[in-house]
Amino acid sequence: MVGKLIILTAPSGAGKTTLVKHLLQVIPRLSFSVSATNRKMRSGETDGKDYYFLSTETFQSYIREDKFVEWEEVYSKQYYGTLRSEVERLRTAGQHIIFDIDVKGALSLKQQFAQDALAVFVMPPSLDILIERLKQRATEDEESLRKRIEKASFEMSFQHEFDETLVNDQLELSLLRIEKIVNRFLGYSDGN
Repeated sequence: MVGKLIILTAPSGAGKTTLVKHLLQVIPRLSFSVSATNRKMRSGETDGKDYYFLSTETFQSYIREDKFVEWEEVYSKQYYGTLRSEVERLRTAGQHIIFDIDVKGALSLKQQFAQDALAVFVMPPSLDILIERLKQRATEDEESLRKRIEKASFEMSFQHEFDETLVNDQLELSLLRIEKIVNRFLGYSDGN
């Protein structure tokens, strides 16, 4: 059996990573797709676990060699992508794959994998709440924060292009809703 794809996307700060981590704990045969990036590793991140950290030159050579199923220049000279070898390895092992990626990458994967993919857009309760969450992270300088807010506003305009939209307003309810959505897609009636 070839695994299916669960694609979660959201503006930065909407809570998709929390939802992904929860699903990995409760859904059988679900594996995380580790994305590649050329950005610098942040404190606490591990190469091969959080991302595959590549040099800009390596990332660009992988683009030319068609080693990505999708890739984007998310911010100026900052690339993210999904390695074709990662998807093939997990799917042929019968694993379902969960993706935590940006909107353009999510739409590209959904287009390529069609009925084998479920694309879920995670919405913040409001743009104001999203901005507050980003500020509380304290991981961005003012310019970077401004770019993320502009990007978030743009990304939210794409929510209608996804199979499901989940408003992440109350975490416990959101966790239950995402479990139900994913279990239904995978054909797990009782969550097992």
